[in-house]
Amino acid sequence: MTVRTRIAPSPTGIAHLGTAYIAMRNLAISKQNHGQFIVRIEDTDRERYVEGAVDIIFEAMKWLGLTYDEGPYTQSERLPIYQEQVKKLIENGHAYYCFCTKERLDQVRSDQQAQKQLPHYDKFCRNIPLADAKQRVAAGEKYVIRLKVPESGVTICQDAIRGPVEFQNSGIDDQVLLKSDGYPTYHLGVVVDDHLMAITHIIRGEEWLSSSPKHVLIYQAFGWELPIFAHLPVIRNQDHSKMSKRKNDVSILSHRDKGYLPEAINNFLALMGWSHPDKKDIFSLDEFLKLFTLERVSLTAPVYDIEKLNWLNGQYIRAMADEELTKRLQPFLPADCSAEQVAQILPLIKERLVTLHDFESLTDFFYRDISVDQTMLTKKSTSAEVATQLSTTHQVLSTIDDKTWSHENIEQKIRSLAEQNGWKPGQYFMMLRIAVTGKTATPPLFETMQVLGREKTLLRLSLKV
Repeated sequence: MTVRTRIAPSPTGIAHLGTAYIAMRNLAISKQNHGQFIVRIEDTDRERYVEGAVDIIFEAMKWLGLTYDEGPYTQSERLPIYQEQVKKLIENGHAYYCFCTKERLDQVRSDQQAQKQLPHYDKFCRNIPLADAKQRVAAGEKYVIRLKVPESGVTICQDAIRGPVEFQNSGIDDQVLLKSDGYPTYHLGVVVDDHLMAITHIIRGEEWLSSSPKHVLIYQAFGWELPIFAHLPVIRNQDHSKMSKRKNDVSILSHRDKGYLPEAINNFLALMGWSHPDKKDIFSLDEFLKLFTLERVSLTAPVYDIEKLNWLNGQYIRAMADEELTKRLQPFLPADCSAEQVAQILPLIKERLVTLHDFESLTDFFYRDISVDQTMLTKKSTSAEVATQLSTTHQVLSTIDDKTWSHENIEQKIRSLAEQNGWKPGQYFMMLRIAVTGKTATPPLFETMQVLGREKTLLRLSLKV
C-alpha cells in the first residue's frame, strides 16, 4: 500500500495556524512511509469563498517550508465527478431526491425547537418512489440529494488515536450530499475525493469526529474500502475555548508579519498535542517529520501559549548567525537606520529580541531624536546633582577622541567619575542611560554610547536640567 495523506483547506480568507498544524502531521506520515502528501482546495461552499485566499494558503505553506507532492486539486473544477458519483447512490438505494422547500424545512425546524427536539430532517421525501422522483426532476422541480442513513444500529469509526468510536444511527441526520446548485456538500466531496485520490490516512482535527459516521456510511454506501482515520485534538485558547479567526489572530502570515520565524512557528505547532521522544523543546521541522507518530499524540487539547511561542522565537533568533539574522530582519528595518548602523546595533540587542518586529522599538534612539522625561532623570536624585553629573560626564568624555571612542574607555572614565565623586552607580548609570537614550531599558550602557558615537553622545549629555 502506498501511503497517501492530504490537507484540504477552504479558501475563506486566511491561512489558519490549524491548517499548518494538521499539514505537518500529514506530511510526516507520508514522508516516513515514502508516500505522497496531497493538497486539495475545498471551495464548494461558495458563500464563504474569498477571492485570493488560495494564493494566501500557498504563500503561508511556502513560508513554513511545508512541501507537497501533488496538487492543488480544486473541488469546484470537479463538479461533474460528484454529480456522476452521487447518481450511483441514488440507483443503489442509498440516497434519494428531496424536494422540500426552504419554507417547509424552516417550519419543521421551528416545530422541533418548540418541542425541544434537536433539529433534524424529518425524512419527508425519503420514501418517494424513484420513478416518481425522476419524473419530478425531469419536470424541472428543484431538489437536493440526501443520504439514506440506516434508521437503527450503530456506525463505528475506528480511530487510530482514540480507538473505536460508536455512533447510534438514529442520531445521524439524512444529510444533504448534493445541493440544489449542483455543488457537493463537504461530506460528499471529501469522501469522493479521498477515495478517487487513493488517500490512505485521513488525519484531521477532532471537530470532524462527529462527521466521521456520515463519512463511514458514505464509504459503505459506495462499497469502498475505508481509509485510516485519526482525529487530532484541536488547538485551544488558554481558557480552553476553541481558537477561531473571529476571536483570535490565527493567521499564519499575520504571525510572519509580526516578526515570528517560520522555524519557531513549526517548532511551536509540533509541540501541540505531541512531545519529542527525548523531551526536547527545540528541534527542527525535519526532526519532527522523522519522529512524529500517532501513538505519541495526546488527547489533551493543546493550548496556544503566546509566552511559549515568544520564548521559542527568541531562542531561534539568538541561535542564528548575525549575517542570517540581518537578512531575516530586512522587512522590519526602518528606512532611517543604515546598514552600517544595523551591523553595529544588532550584537547589542540580539539577546533582547523576541520577534523581528521588536528591532525598531529597541533601537530607535540610535538613529532618531529622543525625548527625555525630566522627572525620570531626577527620580533618584536632585536636579542640582543630576546637572553636575551631566556636565562633569560631558567634560570627561570630551577628552576621548573619535579614534579612541570605545566602550572600554567610556566605561573606565565613567566608573572613575562615580568613584571619585561618591555617586551611587545605580542612580548615576540609570540617569546616563535615560539622558542618552530616553529609555530606562536599553542594551549595555557603554556599548550603546560607543555605537551612538562621540558627537551624538556628547550632544545628549548637554541636556539642561
